[in-house]
Amino acid sequence: MTNDRRLRPVDLARLAGVSAQQIRNYEDAGVLPPAARTPSGYRVFGEAHRGALLAYRALMRGYGPVTAAGIMRTLHAGDVPGALALVDAAHAALHEERVSLRAASEALELLALAPPAPLPRSGGLRIGEVAVLLGVRTSALRVWEGAGLLSPGRERGTGYRIYEPADVRDARLVHTLRRSHYLFDQIRPVLEGLRREGSSAALRAAVAARGRALTARSRVMIEGAAALHAYLDRFGPAAPATGPTSDGQG
Repeated sequence: MTNDRRLRPVDLARLAGVSAQQIRNYEDAGVLPPAARTPSGYRVFGEAHRGALLAYRALMRGYGPVTAAGIMRTLHAGDVPGALALVDAAHAALHEERVSLRAASEALELLALAPPAPLPRSGGLRIGEVAVLLGVRTSALRVWEGAGLLSPGRERGTGYRIYEPADVRDARLVHTLRRSHYLFDQIRPVLEGLRREGSSAALRAAVAARGRALTARSRVMIEGAAALHAYLDRFGPAAPATGPTSDGQG
């Protein structure tokens, strides 16, 4: 299909709420199909570029700018199966997040409600021993402590950190939640509620909020996929450029 309507970079920029230079950058990056040039070198855009821009912006909201750009770049290279494979991979990753969330929810409920497990030896554990026990780096434990998530005691005389059973339980919770993509600000109320009341209510609220966020993202991804389908349906695997015209702004 040919592009009957001629569009300037500024026309597309206004459509997307970006600068005209960003539109040029999109073309250079392959997010938009190649534009024809006037004899003076000005870019000439058309309806195919408008469709590509709308598809990319819709994809970006759900898939993120890197994946969205990869999809459009692969598509404009003529590799439709490759572009769709990137879409499939993003949906598969979202599904894995849902599975991980469900597993984390079940594991955390058990962990939060159970009394702190006894340690391998009495007197508490030092930071290196806790790191080995959880399979994390000591630097991670220090970062979690710096964020106010952990507060191990200190050994008298040496000042070494000493993790009691409750501290190790908290570290396990943080580790599990971090693997499920929770932010520190989301983890903090879970720990505070657990320490204050021995309750998992905050945990349930955090898991529910994460579930709602995944559902919202899934819907936005479907919208992006629909926009990509509309672009493919109208312009095919490689949208043609507008033919040379007289000079214009570009």
